Amino acid sequence: MSERTSPSLMFDGARNNATHAAIEARFVVQHGSFSLDVDQNLPGRGVTAIFGQSGSGKTTLLRCIAGLARPTRGRLVVNGDVWLDTERRIFLPTHRRALGYVFQEASLFPHLSVEENLRFGLKRVSPATRRVDLAHAAELLGIAHLLERMPAGLSGGERQRVGIARALLTSPRLLLLDEPLASLDHKRKLEILPYLEHLHDELDIPMFYVSHAPEEVARLADHLVLLDAGRALASGPISETLARLDLPIALADDASVVLEGTVAGFDARYRLLTLALPGGRATLRVLHEPVAQGKPMRVAVKARDVSLITGEHDHTLSSVLNVLPATVKGIAEDANPSQAVVRLDVNGSPLLARVTRYSLDRLHIAPGMHVWAQVKAVSLLA
Repeated sequence: MSERTSPSLMFDGARNNATHAAIEARFVVQHGSFSLDVDQNLPGRGVTAIFGQSGSGKTTLLRCIAGLARPTRGRLVVNGDVWLDTERRIFLPTHRRALGYVFQEASLFPHLSVEENLRFGLKRVSPATRRVDLAHAAELLGIAHLLERMPAGLSGGERQRVGIARALLTSPRLLLLDEPLASLDHKRKLEILPYLEHLHDELDIPMFYVSHAPEEVARLADHLVLLDAGRALASGPISETLARLDLPIALADDASVVLEGTVAGFDARYRLLTLALPGGRATLRVLHEPVAQGKPMRVAVKARDVSLITGEHDHTLSSVLNVLPATVKGIAEDANPSQAVVRLDVNGSPLLARVTRYSLDRLHIAPGMHVWAQVKAVSLLA
């Protein structure tokens, strides 16, 4: 779950190009038997997730954006600035593109302290054009207490946070993150995700986040591009695209969707936050620290954590705190013949439920049917 607040820092470049807040990315690349052919108009703000399985073209796409790969044909416009146009013979080399690039491994200089590594990022931009200072970057990534440490003494999550801070100190117009959590174990991933959410909330820098993990995508992204074999299968707002039953991401074992709402209250005794969902008819209770009332928030809900009830039911006799009124919009067959995925509508918000075929038949679940969707509060822990 992450809190969405208005940005506290906006780059002059983003402000000056506010009327051009879009990224036009068109690339045709041929590498042996693999080809990449994408043509996308993407948001110039927020986090765009580039999602797909290994070999789908995610990293190739990022390398084209960074100027590390030169497409046969292409055009790249970042919030009004043309970085690539093969028809006009425009190709800005990587060092002239105002971008930050974060790889799977932080690749810190082992002989330099954390602070010295960060200052290396500052050297890429002149003092007059800097938009993030070292103290601010260290605060955003929670590494101020590590500045005197050497990379060898850092955990994997700490090294990656230093790498992200170093990329921010280049004052990028675009931040590229190529599976930054892929080399981390589950504990380290949980450690670093809140900092990535913090960047989304605090900085008005568009980010392209490459991943093959649906849970990361649901938690961080605003927009989703789904790649397969070098082609874009789908592109759109995260809440709607994740719930499309015609896409493989909705049928994955860890499929998730995003519910967005507004903080309506907090129970200090039980540490339960109440989130009012759009439409005014449903609320979601989540284990969370207190957040100011009225703040917008989002929560990722896994399909496997949603169960269905039909008919009348006394919800006060259940340990499940979240029981949402929903309408069945569609049913998709799963690769596992014993299961199915049901798409639901909760007052305009899409939700997925993974259920057994047995339960589907026993309850006579069908499109158009009104049901109750149960979601355990403990499954929504961030």
